[in-house]
Parts: sequence; structure tokens; C-alpha cells
Amino acid sequence: MASAAIHSIHPEHQYLNLMRQIWESGSQREDRTGIGTRSIAGAMLRYDLADGAMPLLTTKRVYWKTATREMLWFLTGETNIRPLVLQGVKIWNEWPHDRYVKESGEDVSLEEFVQRIADDEDFATRWGDLGPVYGKQWVDWPTYRYRKDGLYERGKGINQVADLIDSLTNNPGSRRHILEGWNVAELDQMALPPCHKTYQFHVAGGRLNCMLYQRSCDVALGLPFNLWSAALLQRMIAQQVGLEPGELVWMGGDVHLYMNHEHLITEQLTREPSGAPTLEITRKPETIFDYKIEDFVVHDYAPQAPIKAPVAV
Repeated sequence: MASAAIHSIHPEHQYLNLMRQIWESGSQREDRTGIGTRSIAGAMLRYDLADGAMPLLTTKRVYWKTATREMLWFLTGETNIRPLVLQGVKIWNEWPHDRYVKESGEDVSLEEFVQRIADDEDFATRWGDLGPVYGKQWVDWPTYRYRKDGLYERGKGINQVADLIDSLTNNPGSRRHILEGWNVAELDQMALPPCHKTYQFHVAGGRLNCMLYQRSCDVALGLPFNLWSAALLQRMIAQQVGLEPGELVWMGGDVHLYMNHEHLITEQLTREPSGAPTLEITRKPETIFDYKIEDFVVHDYAPQAPIKAPVAV
């Protein structure tokens, strides 16, 4: 009976238990945003993606299409928010807006700034870029060559994602299936250094497993997106290399809740997860870079109401 009870526990309880642990026993700390957090050092969640299963929270609505559009944007190597803005994706808007207000001195609202990004391509080029964030590192990691005259010159960028697909296909037993975003030389040029920084893939028994290390994790707002996105990338890669999706293992470093998210936390912890949403990928594109938003369909997702909270910038 005990074994059956364990197996009947909804996988979302892992997330809720982590949220509860942080809020009840995490250390209260000051942070760069000035808002303050409760934080713990180190956490792990595990999700089996067999039979289309996805770590899509049901205790509040997670806008999985928004997260999917962001992942597809990463895979283009784009670093400007304009393609996201034109699709109605808002998750990166605060960082360039904050930079614009500070550097220009113009007290413009976020909504007005975003509209200018959408309407004016030149303005977007100047103010909408985030620096060499995730996608740039994933598909065009910079390289440099040392010349005989003692100077360095830029070499051809490394497409880590394409190399990963190749290595999984041709050398599945390798322990070097890694996708890395933490480029130390370019951190100061990024609007936000990568949080979900290191992905490692592992092939066993015809299944593709993924381990994600996230150095910093906003559990209330960020982690629901991060879990979906990591599982989505894992599913896409598995399809491309002819493997079944296996286990997603998420590991967090500084795992925290912001003090101004108390209303979200207390409300969500009263809710009980239910259902088992699944993801269907309706076609196999020629490459990992050719997926479209229309290729993804979620079944049996009946979440409870969304809970809004401010993003810490």
C-alpha cells in the first residue's frame, strides 16, 4: 500500500514542496534587485517525460505558448526583443526598458516603450537588444584566433546546438553532450547573465535524459517556464535524433522566492494539482532550427487561474 501511495503522488507536488520549503525555512537575503528574497542553496526536481508527459503546472496557468516562442527565439540566435514583441511575448521587455529610462533620461512607460519597439525598427535596433544572451551563446559562441603579430582575430562562431545534435547522433555514449550559456568573457555585455546555464544530455536504453543546472531560480515566476522550456528542448532534440524522451533532472543553485510574491505563494500553496497534460509535436522538421509554434499541441491541460506578480529586474 505504501508503494502504491508513493506512485500516486502528483509530480507537481515536487514543485509545491520546494516552494513551501523555501518560504518556510529559507534564509532571508538582500539581492541585486533590492526586493529581498528567501533562499536555499541547492535543490533537485525530477520528471519522467514518457508518453508525452510534461512538467506543466496545473495549480496556476502557465502560458506555455509564450515559453515555447521564447525557446524558438533562442534557437534563432536572435538577441533583440522585437521578434518577441511582434508575437506578443512580454517576458524580456523590462530589461531594455529599464536601460532606456536610465540612459536616455526619458520617463516613458513600459507599454509606450514596447510599442515603439514594435513600430520603429531603428529604435528597436538601438534599444531592444539584450546583448549576447542565451541564443547567441547557443548557436554562435564566439571564438578567437591568435595571430603571428600577437593580436587576436574573431574566428567562426560555434553552433553548440548543431554540434550537440551531431554528437548525440554519432556518439550517443559520450559524456560531453553539453549546451553551455555561461560565457565568462561576455557576461558584462548581457542584460541578464544566463540563469538556466548548463544542459547535459545522457542517452540510455533508447531514451534521452536531460540534466539542467540553473544557477539562479525565481521559483514563483521563472521556474514554471524553465521546466516547460527544458522539457520542450529535450523533446525536440529527442525527436531530431530518433530517441524517446526520458527523464528531466532540474538542479538549482540559488533557489529563491521574492518577498513581494507572498500573495502568489500563499494562494498557490492552497491549491491541489490535478490532471496530466501532454505535449504532441505534430511534425518532425528537417532540423532543430525549423520548428514553428504551430508544431506543438498540448492536450488535457485544465489549469487553475493565473496568479500575477511583478517581475524583479
